[in-house]
Amino acid sequence: MINEIKQDAESRMAKSVEATRSQMAKVRTGRAHPSLLDGITVSYYGADTPLKQVGNVTTEDSRTLAVTVFDKSLIQAVEKAIMSSDLGLNPNSAGTVIRIPLPPLTEERRKQLVKVVRGEAEQGRVAIRNIRRDANGDIKALEKEKEISEDDARRGEDDIQKLTDKFVKEIDAITADKEKELMEV
Repeated sequence: MINEIKQDAESRMAKSVEATRSQMAKVRTGRAHPSLLDGITVSYYGADTPLKQVGNVTTEDSRTLAVTVFDKSLIQAVEKAIMSSDLGLNPNSAGTVIRIPLPPLTEERRKQLVKVVRGEAEQGRVAIRNIRRDANGDIKALEKEKEISEDDARRGEDDIQKLTDKFVKEIDAITADKEKELMEV
C-alpha cells in the first residue's frame, strides 16, 4: 500500500519537474532556440493553432530564428502573433520565410527574466509540496483505517519527505542553471 503511494508521488513529482523545465525553456536567453516560440498560437481558419503546426521553426544562427510557414496566406497572421506575444520580438518576412532577429538582452531585462524564472521555480516547488500533502494524507487515511501501523505510517511519511527534498533540489538546480545562463553577457 505505502509503496504504491510512494511510486505515485514519485512519478507525479517527476512530471512536475519536467513541466517546470519546459516552462523555463520558454524564457528567452540571449541565444535563439525554437522552443522560444512554443507558446505562440496563430488564428488559423478561426481556431487558435500552435505555431509548430502551421510552420517550421528553425535557428539560422545564434541570434536569428526562421519560421517557414506551410500556407502562404498565413504569413501575416504568424507575424502578427509573434509581434503580439510578450517576447518583445520583431519578425521580418522575406517571401515564405519569416526571420526573427533576437535583440541582445539589456541588464534590466535580464533581471526581469530572472524574476520570471524564480516564479516558475516556486510554482514547481508548490506543485511538489501539494503532491507530498496528498501522499501524506493517503498514508494517514490508511493509518486511521488501521490498515498500516503507526511506525509504517511514520516511515512512509519520511520517505515521501525524502522524495520531496530530492525533487525540490532538482528544481533548484534547474533554476540556478537558467539564472546563470540569463546573466551571461
